[in-house]
Amino acid sequence: MATEIPAKPADQAAFNRLWADNYDGRTTGIIEGLPIQPTWRCLDAGAGSGSMSYWLADRVPQGSVIAIDTDVSLLDPGYAPNLIVEQADVSVKEPDGSAGLDLILIRAVLSLVPDPGKLIARAVSWLAPGGWLLAEDFYFMPAADSPTAIGRKVGEIYIRAFESSGAKPQVGRQLASALARVGLTGVRTSIRPLGPGESETQNALMRARMELQGPALVDSGALAKEDIDQFVAALYRPECQDVTTLLFSVWGQR
Repeated sequence: MATEIPAKPADQAAFNRLWADNYDGRTTGIIEGLPIQPTWRCLDAGAGSGSMSYWLADRVPQGSVIAIDTDVSLLDPGYAPNLIVEQADVSVKEPDGSAGLDLILIRAVLSLVPDPGKLIARAVSWLAPGGWLLAEDFYFMPAADSPTAIGRKVGEIYIRAFESSGAKPQVGRQLASALARVGLTGVRTSIRPLGPGESETQNALMRARMELQGPALVDSGALAKEDIDQFVAALYRPECQDVTTLLFSVWGQR
């Protein structure tokens, strides 16, 4: 997992815990619905702080998990004997030992790579026959449709900053088609709406994101500190409930 706007490193660990609290339950639930075996060989592409890599390592004690990311400083290679940590850009380098995988997880990565379709096609080539690919990423709703003025303002600036980094805020909506085009069968999609008021953990994550990334937006002149404060306060007001993004979870079998 990567942040889209520079963040304060001192607070990154707390943010990562909130990220896991928000999203791991959904991801693990989907994987538990697959015929996962203790011997499976898995790849966590864009492993981030490792919460899913560790969970998978526990689920496949007789198999293996490759945790790959461009920054592996938050990963513990000693967590389990079947966990392999590799520092690399999965969009340009094939992970070591990636042939014949049973499960590949690509979460919050495809929106950040230059060519999502190319990475999906490469990932499928690493799967064993019968192997599964689970891709999860976001679709940012149009900021102009927010029910509040502060939501429209902050949303527009945030999406603009996301895009300026080369990211693609629409990729989540394209995942099902992309997985079907590369020949995966039984492609299924689950969508979770996200935004102010969706849940307590979602509000906490959005607040932490503003605390981490808001100063960079203020320093750049894109927003005032008062804008950030107003947006955070609105998270807890019922009349400011909103859907700012959709989380698409899409999976299929080779």
